Amino acid sequence: MEIIIITGMSGSGKSYALDVFEDLGYYAMDNLAPALLPKFCNIALDAKSKNFEKVAAVVDMRSGELFNDFYSAYEELKGMNLKIRLLFLYADMETIIARYKELRRPHPMNRSIVDGYNFEEATLSKIKESADFVIDTTGLSTKNLRKQLMAFVSYDEKDNFAIEVTSFGFKSGILKDADLVFDVRFLPNPFYIKELKDLNGNTEEVKSFVMKWDVTREFIDKTVDLLKFLIPNYMAEQKRVLTIGIGCTGGFHRSVAIAEEIGRILKEEYKSTYVTHRDMEKNLWKKR
Repeated sequence: MEIIIITGMSGSGKSYALDVFEDLGYYAMDNLAPALLPKFCNIALDAKSKNFEKVAAVVDMRSGELFNDFYSAYEELKGMNLKIRLLFLYADMETIIARYKELRRPHPMNRSIVDGYNFEEATLSKIKESADFVIDTTGLSTKNLRKQLMAFVSYDEKDNFAIEVTSFGFKSGILKDADLVFDVRFLPNPFYIKELKDLNGNTEEVKSFVMKWDVTREFIDKTVDLLKFLIPNYMAEQKRVLTIGIGCTGGFHRSVAIAEEIGRILKEEYKSTYVTHRDMEKNLWKKR
């Protein structure tokens, strides 16, 4: 029996994540008190039903004081015959505030959004550190979050390692939590080509423009060589996820094309490589 525990900040997209796992065939449960999770798993194991072979449960601070049982419940689950993975979602304060204002909903901690955010950030910090997978949903479209969740499901358990290559725009701020950041603003910019300005780096037209320059190919070759040296060393240090940021001015053209190309090359050797684009498309969220 496999169980994915989804937790994290209010407003970070946990309910959307649960919907994705349900679409993937997981038995989905939302807002479960931590102490009830081992009890449910015992019942599911005894039932030996195919319905409960894969379970995803959101366990978060909406359960109030009952959330204090999280660690003891988590340790109890570890002692059972289960495959357990802990997924943590968060976003920055500005993003959380914008989402709650859009939805016109109060914060579940019965505090102001700012106070609720600060309280959760402090309370959940240790859980975030122990998570198997952490996703920053700041600026992520639902499409890109789904892509990251799919990568989480296909996480390379043999190597216990995943590689995230993310494009971003410096004008929206540097990529938080990146382990490595590469600045590609020195490359020729499609923004100044009338026919390419409104196309993103995932289109063939922009890709062809970015990739046609000798400096681009040389940059990619040298960067991939460096990454192939670094990755085994990060793995030796038991790092679970290596986040590589590729930044250009707006995060729409050059960084997108370069991230896709570097991700494609790395995936040939490291299957748990996935590519996301922080600033290429930003959707308003309808889920918390």
